[in-house]
Amino acid sequence: MMKNMTLVDFAAKVASDSPVPGGGSMAAVCGALSAALAEMVANLTIGKKKYIEVETEMKDITLKAVSLREKLLDDIQRDSDSYDKVMASYKMPKETEEEKNARQNAIQESLKLAASVPLDIAETSFEILPLTNSVVSKGNANAVTDGLVACMMARTAVLSALFNVKINLDSINDEEYVNMMRTKVNELELKTLEYEKKVLDKSPF
Repeated sequence: MMKNMTLVDFAAKVASDSPVPGGGSMAAVCGALSAALAEMVANLTIGKKKYIEVETEMKDITLKAVSLREKLLDDIQRDSDSYDKVMASYKMPKETEEEKNARQNAIQESLKLAASVPLDIAETSFEILPLTNSVVSKGNANAVTDGLVACMMARTAVLSALFNVKINLDSINDEEYVNMMRTKVNELELKTLEYEKKVLDKSPF
């Protein structure tokens, strides 16, 4: 599993001539680190007398952040695996009409998977934004910049993942599916940018 690689080895794998891990996996990395930063700010708030009124909320944030972080770490591999399935479908035999049809069907199904996985990553990463809003607004003031960075990384995770949805939609023939996905992409993109602005507007700097 890629999540178990050292940072040095993972960076080298990304830098290689292999197409995976690519942008979708990097979106998951950004999301996981965003959740980790939000969790850190919450942990730096818990146990401080000054913030006793928000302690329960901060504890809830740590639990949510752990769950999101762990899911996104698994999504690093999941996105790469979905791309591998696309590549495998393109390598299927195409000598006979039957083979051509089977190959085309496999390509279309794998492209849908390759679009749905990064959309899921984007939706998961979006869930981090409310956590960053809380830690920036109510968390330990000494770690406010960490909360702001968490917000920016969550935004980057969402928008990066959505790029990977868009590129796969361009090759999918199912118009109903494509239109449905594009609606989701556009709505999530807009909500993300609005949420990021709301959080960054709280910056004291």
